[in-house]
Amino acid sequence: MRLFSKTQKEKKTSCCCGNCTAETMARAEAGKDCSGVKVLGFGCAKCNALEQAVREALAELDMETKIDHVTDFTQIAAYGVITTPALVVDGKVVSYGKVLKKEEAKVLIQKVRC
Repeated sequence: MRLFSKTQKEKKTSCCCGNCTAETMARAEAGKDCSGVKVLGFGCAKCNALEQAVREALAELDMETKIDHVTDFTQIAAYGVITTPALVVDGKVVSYGKVLKKEEAKVLIQKVRC
């Protein structure tokens, strides 16, 4: 028996400081479909600028122009993204933490889709 020993506390691991439950994480994982184009962000000016650049890039490439804008923190964390805005093409995170120009977005979309 050890006297004056420190007790070890159980560490909880979570994506958002303990606010997520197994149910919310399962819902977020289910929301990650592998098709389409998504902009991950909370609706700030940078996120909206990225969405506009991607919309223009898709129009020039004659591809589907439907873009999902994901603002739910749990779903963003499910992609492993820490800094926004982020761009997801067909389930793959291709850019995060910066606003892409139209030409940069075109190159990334073509790499994934072609």
